Amino acid sequence: MNGSRSVMKFVLACLSLVILLTVTFVLGFGSAYLLTASGILSVRSGRVSTPALSPTPVGTGVPPASTLVPVPAPTGEDKETFQLFWEVWDLVQRNFYGELPDMRTVTYAAIRGMLSTLGDEYTAFIEPEPAAILAEDATGKFEGIGAYVGMNDEGILEISGVFEGGPADRAGLRKGDRVLAVDGVSIIGVSLYEAIGRIRGPAGTQVTLLIEREGVERPFEVTIVRERLEIPIIDVEMRDDGVGVIRLHEFSATAGELVEKGVEELLSEGARGIVFDLRYNPGGWLEQAVEVSDIFLDDGVILFERWSDGRERVFEAHPGDVGEDVPLVVLVNGGSASASEIVAGALQDHERAVLVGEHTFGKGSVQRPFTLSDGSELRVTIAHWFTPGNRAIHKKGLAPDIEVPWPEEGVADGTDPQLDRAVEYLLTGK
Repeated sequence: MNGSRSVMKFVLACLSLVILLTVTFVLGFGSAYLLTASGILSVRSGRVSTPALSPTPVGTGVPPASTLVPVPAPTGEDKETFQLFWEVWDLVQRNFYGELPDMRTVTYAAIRGMLSTLGDEYTAFIEPEPAAILAEDATGKFEGIGAYVGMNDEGILEISGVFEGGPADRAGLRKGDRVLAVDGVSIIGVSLYEAIGRIRGPAGTQVTLLIEREGVERPFEVTIVRERLEIPIIDVEMRDDGVGVIRLHEFSATAGELVEKGVEELLSEGARGIVFDLRYNPGGWLEQAVEVSDIFLDDGVILFERWSDGRERVFEAHPGDVGEDVPLVVLVNGGSASASEIVAGALQDHERAVLVGEHTFGKGSVQRPFTLSDGSELRVTIAHWFTPGNRAIHKKGLAPDIEVPWPEEGVADGTDPQLDRAVEYLLTGK
């Protein structure tokens, strides 16, 4: 019995280190410039997305996790307060009628409980197995069900979009569907990252989702076969009416270079204006958001990054880029998050572009990831972003200048009313 208690004390002492580290970062120490929104349920190029009703494809936005650095054990008042945990667990051990969970389960539950007190869905603990699945992005694989997801205001995983023709689309999933369970196991109350980790998996394997849908009396199950998905980072098109269209799917490590080449290509073909389509773009690298914004701005602030202790970093544009004078409209919707909102907010505040479409997602916080000793991962929110006009992005999003809701009944024949309105504005100025 004494040996068992010694082991438990050792494990819980390790937990106390995690608590202190979390508090340290909540107070503002440490920095990293990462962008994360929600996630496409898939694996992709070395980064993992995050989010809240995040429309982010799983697999975009977070660099490899840094290693957790040990910190001193608690002393003084903190140690005395934490002793209460020992007291409770000792009483449970000696008095509980029933089978006790193993110490790993207890430790993980304690960590989640601690993080829940912060009131921030992006500061989260990810167990080793889902953490490993999310880390597979670094392999360059891209496998999943092809859906944009995020946590809604009720803490339930919600579909915010699907890949046209992808597994989720063919299985009948719709925007607004809520996922209650994965393979018979409830995901209510788990973090976004863990929910994504449970849904993702190798191509060719099946996953069964319990879906709750507005207007349908009872939840129903949908079984989907995961696939390898190929989605380009950027599409460039010159229309017959002389308007160029650039659609950026994510802010990858080469997004700035690709957008610049796209603008050069369209201008060389005589484009009268450009529609920059950021719909369903979940974000990616911060520096790429700054670089893309700079392509269209000749000077001025692009964004402010602020920490809880009052520190601030300002990112600014510089003259001499290829897209500074081209007439510009930016398409956005509820799937435009994080880096997309940085670019759209900067261009809107500087009156450089008109935003057309729907209200954006509202993901404006920075997470720093840490790999823990057992392969699990801790992600901590360390800063927030603000537009040049000092507007908060986080949980607020951006309102379009010209609102064009997507028809609830969908569209036929591949028409795109939001794109049509953006083109109309470029051609008429109205």
